[in-house]
Order: sequence, then structure tokens, then C-alpha cells
Amino acid sequence: MSLLSRLFGGGGGNAPAAQAQPEDHNGFAIYPEPIPEGPRWRVAARIEKDGKVHKLVRADTIEDEQTARDVSAAKARQMIDEQGDRIFT
Repeated sequence: MSLLSRLFGGGGGNAPAAQAQPEDHNGFAIYPEPIPEGPRWRVAARIEKDGKVHKLVRADTIEDEQTARDVSAAKARQMIDEQGDRIFT
């Protein structure tokens, strides 16, 4: 793949799966968005509420994309339960 293709999103490779509907948890919208890193997936999610956005990125990596999505959603739920609206400060 050429440098320009990589810079501007050309090609497939390890691109994340299509955007799914968000999961609602206590009024927060959770979008699991694991990040591809070679053959593994870094646990990550986007959490939104009332126009505010928090990007959760963990050090954990998982071999399977679907498992990484499940773990990402679970970590986001845990963060919401522990911090609530404070995640946006």
C-alpha cells in the first residue's frame, strides 16, 4: 500500500468493522471502537452524553476483534458506573 493510500484511508487492511448502533448505559451512549494494532486490537470506546464526548483507550490488547468490542463496552460501562458525568472533566 502506498504512503498516500495509508495517509488518506485507502485500502482495507485492519480497518475497524462498520459502526454499530451505540449501547445505552445509564443515559450514556457507548460506541466500542477497538483500535487495530497488527494482529491484535487495543481496547477503546467512545462515550457520549449531552453532546460531550470521552475517548477511552486502554493498554489492553485482544486477539479477536469481536472480543475486543465486548471488552471495550464492558470497560466503558465500568467507567460510567465509577465516574458518571465526571468522565467529561
